[in-house]
Amino acid sequence: MCLFCKIVSRQIPSDIVLETDDVLAFKDVKPMAPVHVLVIPKRHLGSLHDSVPGDAALLGHMLIAAREVADKLGLGASGYRVVFNIGQDAGQSVLHLHLHVLGGRAMAWPPG
Repeated sequence: MCLFCKIVSRQIPSDIVLETDDVLAFKDVKPMAPVHVLVIPKRHLGSLHDSVPGDAALLGHMLIAAREVADKLGLGASGYRVVFNIGQDAGQSVLHLHLHVLGGRAMAWPPG
């Protein structure tokens, strides 16, 4: 069972921001911005690259949850960034699909 699956099953505590039937959003333990929340599917899926057309609704739920997290944490007016890291070279450190909601400060571009 991966780290994020253990968070979903409550074997590991987390600071939950939002929960639905399909997704869980919680504060990152090593934040890279004043607001840094991870949105994960409750069902294990390794990465976006592992998704199939049947996962489209789940991926949509993740994006809607990201917007809800941003609204809940007051990022809607100033803006925020939503990021998927896919694979080791992109910085994916936990092999469970997740997206980052980052905000609370101006973001630079390019990010890498």
